Amino acid sequence: MAQPRPAPGSASTAPHGAVCGVCGTESRQQPFRPAAPEQAPDLDLRPGQPIRGTMARWLQQCPHCGYSAPDITQAHPAAAQAVGAANFRALLNDASHPPLARRFLAWALVLEETGALHAAAEATLHAAWIADDLGRHDLASAWRLEAVALWRSGPPLDAEQRVRVVDALRRAEAWDDAAETAQALLRENPPEAVAQVIMLELRLIEALDTGRHSVATALPPPSRRPHVAHQKSVKRGEGLRGWLKRLFGR
Repeated sequence: MAQPRPAPGSASTAPHGAVCGVCGTESRQQPFRPAAPEQAPDLDLRPGQPIRGTMARWLQQCPHCGYSAPDITQAHPAAAQAVGAANFRALLNDASHPPLARRFLAWALVLEETGALHAAAEATLHAAWIADDLGRHDLASAWRLEAVALWRSGPPLDAEQRVRVVDALRRAEAWDDAAETAQALLRENPPEAVAQVIMLELRLIEALDTGRHSVATALPPPSRRPHVAHQKSVKRGEGLRGWLKRLFGR
């Protein structure tokens, strides 16, 4: 009898044995096979549904050493040092942080150790999204500020990243920094779509609005040009898998 095909957005393969690239422990891990997002992303590029609700499957984690990554069978040479560090072990044991958020923060620590600061910022922002979903606004704000610090510690930021920095600062109630960052970007005469998003951010900052807003709010149809998130969310020829690699910092 033919086996039923998996529903869109579900994993297309069953859990399989994966050997941890750090400690060599084998465990059962389920690959993530997402469907394309059908709803507009947030201003910080958190994807719309159905991907939005699948964060628990974005990362794998070794049950022995705690190494977290989109694929734990692959590990940068510096990953073992990061996993063995005291701050990594303390993070794994910190019960005050939601378990799924700890997984993303663990991945961020590994990325930071390898020097991939922008990717570490992404992973830290993902932890903030988990905190948002759980109503932990204190953790969400703290992790957004950590993400901003990581972004700013790395190479120069492009327009997309700078918009996301403004959004992270606004949602963390860092009003002065958010406004100054937004105004600095506007002074550089960015593309029209970017300018429209920044103008929305400035209005939200003026209103002391810390809420989530989507790309559709910034640029409701019809718009002459897509938001920067739409311009770069799926590059021509790279496909969804390529976009997810950038989203996950790989």
